[in-house]
Amino acid sequence: MSNPKPHPPTPNLQSDAHALEAAADQAIAACGGDAREAVKALLIANEFLEREMEERVSRGYVRGVKHGRFNTYTG
Repeated sequence: MSNPKPHPPTPNLQSDAHALEAAADQAIAACGGDAREAVKALLIANEFLEREMEERVSRGYVRGVKHGRFNTYTG
């Protein structure tokens, strides 16, 4: 007897859109109602997160150090 594969949850577009609208309203409210200031604050937050992600990447991976665990194609 085979078990059917579970289906991934279907996105609820209305719920997602509502959550996005609420988050946008919250960001604008946090910036005193100024949408331009909210955009600038979100850009700064995004830049911070991008840098944080870059710092978490292994320095050896960036330098291309091989530890023998993976045999990668080098051309």
